[in-house]
Formats: sequence, C-alpha cells, structure tokens
Amino acid sequence: MGNNLLSVWGTIGSVLLAVLILLVMITVHEFGHWLAGKILKFKINEFSIGFGPAIFKHKNKKTDEVFAVRVIPLGGYCAFDGEDGLEEETPADGTPVFEEEFPRETAAEAQVSEKTEPAAAPAEPVGQAEKPRGGKFNEKKPWQRIIVLVAGALMNYLLALFLIVVCFFAYGQTMAGVYKAEASEEFAAEYSLKEGDLFLQAEGKNLYLSTDLASALNGKKKWDLVSLRISRIVVDEESGERNRQEMTVEIQLRRDVNVRNSADLDDVWQALGIAFEDGVAQVGSGSYRFGFFETLGRSFVYSFKIAGSIFKVIGELLTGNLGISALGGPITTIKMTSQVASHSFRNFLEIAGFIGVNLAVFNLLPIPALDGSKVVFTVIEWIRGKPISRKVEAVIHAVGFVLLLGFAVLVDILQFIL
Repeated sequence: MGNNLLSVWGTIGSVLLAVLILLVMITVHEFGHWLAGKILKFKINEFSIGFGPAIFKHKNKKTDEVFAVRVIPLGGYCAFDGEDGLEEETPADGTPVFEEEFPRETAAEAQVSEKTEPAAAPAEPVGQAEKPRGGKFNEKKPWQRIIVLVAGALMNYLLALFLIVVCFFAYGQTMAGVYKAEASEEFAAEYSLKEGDLFLQAEGKNLYLSTDLASALNGKKKWDLVSLRISRIVVDEESGERNRQEMTVEIQLRRDVNVRNSADLDDVWQALGIAFEDGVAQVGSGSYRFGFFETLGRSFVYSFKIAGSIFKVIGELLTGNLGISALGGPITTIKMTSQVASHSFRNFLEIAGFIGVNLAVFNLLPIPALDGSKVVFTVIEWIRGKPISRKVEAVIHAVGFVLLLGFAVLVDILQFIL
C-alpha cells in the first residue's frame, strides 16, 4: 500500500514538473512580446499567466495594465490594445464606417465657402481632454509589430540555448551509443562495435541527433565499411582500470540501410550490429565532454539541429513518409516530458531546452493563429501600404486556432488507440 501511494505521488510530481516546464516556456514566450512592446511603447492591456478565471489580479494605476494569474496553467497571453483591429473598422455603436460619406468639395467651392461663411469660433474645452490613441497595436509601424511578434519566439530560443549550454558544460553532451551488441560469426570482431561505444562522428561528420547518424549511413549497402569516430571503454591490462578513449574505427554494415523517415531507424541499428530485444533496439546513451570552445559551438549547432528536425518532420508529413500517429499533442507532450524530466536534473535541462526550441520554431510557422501567420499578414500590409480587412484576418486566425486545437486532440487520441 505504501509503495503504491509513493508511486502515485511520484507520478503526480512528474506530471506537475512537466506542466511547470510548459508553463515557464509559455510565460517566457509572452514575456518576450511584453518586453518588446514596452520598449517600442505599445499599449498593453493585460499580461496573464494561465487561462480561465483569475485567481490573482493587479492593475497598474498609471498604465491601466493588468497582471493576472489564472486557474489553468497551460498557457498565457499578452493582450495588446487594439491588437485585433476590429474597433478600427466598426465603432462602438455598430454603425459601419465609410471613408467618404459625402462628395469632396472642389477647390472653387471651398473658396466660395470661405468668403460667404464666417469662420467658426474655436470650441470651448469641455471636461478633460481626450487621451491620444497612440500605442494601439495596429497603429504602430509594420516593422515594430513584426519585432513584437517575433520577440516571443526569440525569448524561447534564448532560454532554450541557455539551458543547453548549462547542460553541456555541467554534464557533457548526451551521445547515442551501444547498450548491447549482437554477436555474429559472419562479421569480424575488428569491424564490429562493442557494448558501451558512444558515437561521436560518422563519415567525418559530427553527430548531435540519432537522425544525423541515419543521414550519414542512409543508402549504404551490406558489407560496406563506414568510418565512425567513437568513445570506447578500454581496460588497462596492468591495473585493470576502465577508461574511455576516442578512436576512429571501420565498421562493416550487416544489412542495407534504407531510412524511410525520422521515426524509423531500425535499419541503422541493425546495420551497426546493435541487438534487438522484443523488437526494441538496445541503443544506449552516455554523456561526453568536449573542450570549452567545442562545447560552446556544439550547443549552438545542437539547437539548430533541433529546429531543423521540426521542418524535416513537417516535410515528411506533407509527403506522406511519416504518419500523424507518430506525433503527439499536449497530453502526449506532458507524458513524455514528465517521464524524461523526473529522471535527473540533466534530463530536466535537456527536455526543457528541447521544448523551448520546438516552441520557438513552431510559433513562427505561417499557420493561422500563430505568430508566424501574423507576421505574414503584417508583411503583406507593409508591401501593399494598407492592411487586409481586419475582420477577414480575425476570422482566419479564429478558424486556424480551432483547427490547431482539433489537430492536437486528434494526435493525442491516435496515441491511445494505435
């Protein structure tokens, strides 16, 4: 009973940790919008952490800006004044606005008016003067709006990069390797991998993700020799001490390599002689430390590799090489994050950095309701010199949001039924 209770509390704690990571990443994203808006003097109505009913609210009396913490900790928003722009097309009483309600006066008519009608006396001020409209989102210049829209993703990327750098310097980079090798009399031991080997390079190229190894070997045939830079455990014959040494080895492939998509790497592991148990490749991993400048450079490249993998997956989805069932929605993301982050602080840093880069790239995609789509509309306005109808844009974003939400629910359902 006690062990079961501890297991339940452990699961709850892991899920809360995953929710915390997502909440922090989304809050940082919205903070990027807020910070850029403040610097460029946009009027901000509210900065909210979470959705739903507010459990805390504070209003700045000087700026009328509201800060709120809300019940559902799976999002947040930074609400700019006039961001949807609908009030610019339709006034409060609901009457339509026309640019020219009456024909313009000709120059001659204007001169006659000036001679025959007395000049109107200046109106007496009544009450307090109306506040200027400056600061509304859509009244700002297009380049300023683009900066604000992109700032959220940029802040996500900077935080993710910081976490990756900290992780690489504190623990080293996690490299794929061999947990269990498949014994074979057909292939010589000198051309085979050993248990504990870590992959550093393949065919002269540095490795960051498993897909890098797949790209280096894709298309090669059985019996081909491939060059791998590995870290291998070597036992000292005199002292018996086990130490890791970097070395370049020639490995003979045990089968043809035909990689179909990013999720199908079985050919790669089988070709390298990695054992399978119950259909699962016995691939291991381990931390490997590089020099200071190489570690710093690898941190940047690793973040770029994560970003590039997103575009690769999208391409595979569009071409049909990857099924939707390989993806996951919010529930799957929380489940995976909780499983990884709860193992160690190193895993926490790695998954947080991974999610941060993914969130940054995903938000810049030109999909309605996302920042990338809003940037596209702003660029079109910049080129045309006038915006597309704000009502049309609002409808497009609303429909896009509903479709995104439906897609997220669908991929989560597919994870449970397939």
